[in-house]
Amino acid sequence: MTLHTRVMAAFAVCFVTYGCAGMPMMDTGDVYDPFEKENRALFDASLALDRAVVRPAAVGYQRILPDGVRNAIRNFLNNLGSPVIFANDVLQGDVDRAGTTFVRIVVDSSVGLAGFFDPATTWGFVRHSGDFGETLATYGVGEGPYQFVPLLGPSNARDLTGYGVDFLFDPFTWVPLRENFWWQAGRTTLDDLDLRARNIDTLDEIQKTSLDFYASVRSLYHQNRQSEINHGQPPVQNLPNF
Repeated sequence: MTLHTRVMAAFAVCFVTYGCAGMPMMDTGDVYDPFEKENRALFDASLALDRAVVRPAAVGYQRILPDGVRNAIRNFLNNLGSPVIFANDVLQGDVDRAGTTFVRIVVDSSVGLAGFFDPATTWGFVRHSGDFGETLATYGVGEGPYQFVPLLGPSNARDLTGYGVDFLFDPFTWVPLRENFWWQAGRTTLDDLDLRARNIDTLDEIQKTSLDFYASVRSLYHQNRQSEINHGQPPVQNLPNF
């Protein structure tokens, strides 16, 4: 599925569930998952695709490319996403985080050679997350129902809405590159592949030790998002999509 199709699918789910997006979650510690039966079916299908295609590709990617090359690719991809983080830092009214992201863009894009290196982190300007789902949460918008979207992975009504807005925030959405469609598709595919490769052992261990892998992924996603919204450190870094 291409990036444009993924965004349209995200918006389609949002339109169906948006009426619940502002509803507060029940204070039971559980994730609000009224479509669990459908979500589990999509999760199982995505997991089958992961086992057959994505995980083997991630293993090959990890084995073929040295750590230094893969780290440079991750730095480059992170730098491309920094304008979206900066936009959301500003919308959240967080001057300090916006300043950090701005410095990172300037330093890594220049001294870091288009972002392939990350001197900004060495200089104390550490990267943080930032997306419109987080921004909506800071303004009190509730999660709404949990959704598992193939290729996008775990999400909810609020974060799916945020995903679409972040697509519009991304400067590369509007850059008139001759092959913009393929650039965006390739960038997204490489990003997902790299994140999957970085979490092979982590996800294998979670699956092996979980009585219910679906529930474990759902819970981890919820914990990660709450930590990111609170500007904390998520327990599992950059959990990839399936």
